[in-house]
Amino acid sequence: MDSSQRVRAILSFIHVADAGSFAGGARAQGISSAAASKNVAGLEKALGVRLMNRTTRTLSLTEEGSAFLRQARIALEALDAATDAAIAYRATPSGKVRISTSVDFGRDQLAPILPGLLETYPGLTVEVDFDDRLVNLIHDGYDLALRGGRIVDSSLVSRPVCQFHLVLVAAPAYLAHYGVPRTPEDLARHRLLTRRFLGGRVLAWNFRAADDSIITLNTDNAVMTLSSPETLAESAVAGVGIAEVGVHHVWRHLLAGRLKLLLLDAHHPGSFEMTLQYPHRALLAPRVRVTVEYLLERLARLEELHVPLSALRGYAA
Repeated sequence: MDSSQRVRAILSFIHVADAGSFAGGARAQGISSAAASKNVAGLEKALGVRLMNRTTRTLSLTEEGSAFLRQARIALEALDAATDAAIAYRATPSGKVRISTSVDFGRDQLAPILPGLLETYPGLTVEVDFDDRLVNLIHDGYDLALRGGRIVDSSLVSRPVCQFHLVLVAAPAYLAHYGVPRTPEDLARHRLLTRRFLGGRVLAWNFRAADDSIITLNTDNAVMTLSSPETLAESAVAGVGIAEVGVHHVWRHLLAGRLKLLLLDAHHPGSFEMTLQYPHRALLAPRVRVTVEYLLERLARLEELHVPLSALRGYAA
C-alpha cells in the first residue's frame, strides 16, 4: 500500500469509526460503502492487525483499532495544522495591528523601528497606545504588547525581548561637588532620585550584603520622585542627584560621558525582563505574525537593550 492509498484508507477508517457503519463513513467521505470497506480491509492487511469487529448488525473497534484511531486523529490534526499554516504564510499581511507599550520604551525603542515595518509590509497599518498602565490585551482589543516584568497570564504567549539591568548613575559635576559614594551607607549623605510606579509603589534600591543576602536602602529622604525613568535619567544628567534607572535609559549618556556608574559591585541590578506578548491562538493572523517577528528581530539589534553587566565597568566613577 503506497502512501496515498494509506492516507485514503486511514480517512475511511476514521469516518467509519465515527459513523459506526461503513455506509455512514462512506457518505462522509463521498465514496461507496464497498470502497470504504475495501480501504479499511486494505489498511488492516497492511498493518497486520484487525482494527474492527464486523457483524451483520454491529461494528466495533478492537483494542488495536481504538489505539490506532487515537493516533490517526493526532496525525490528521497535524496535517490540518500544516495546511492552515501554509495558507497563512501565503496570505499577504494586511490590516491594522494594535500595540500597547509603555511611554518611555514606546518613544525611545519602538517608535524608531515602526517605519521599517510599514516599509517592509505596506499593507499594514499600526495603532500604538503609549500607556504605562497594565492593559488586558483580549478585553481591550490589542494584538500585542511590549511589557516590562514577567506577567503571568495563561491566555498570552510571551516572547523575551531583553533583560533589564538597573544601575546607579550621577553626573560628573554632581560627583565633583558631593563626592563619590564608596559604600551603600554613603548614599545617606547624598541627594537621591527615585521612581514611583502608577500604583504608588516606589522602586526600592537593593544591594548585596557580604553573605550574598539582599539589603534594601531606605530612600524616604529622596529629593525627587518621578514616574518617568527617562526623566530620572535627564535629571541625573542635569546634576540634581543620584538616580537608579535601567541601562537602556542611560546608555547614550554613559557613552557620551554625561553620567558615571556608581557602586557596581554592591548594587543589585534586579531581574526585570521585557517581553512581547500576544494572545494564544490556534493560528496567528499574518498581520500579527509578521509584526511579532519583525519587532523581535529589530529589537534584538538595539545595543542599549543588550549591554552585558561586564561591559559597564569602563563607565564607573
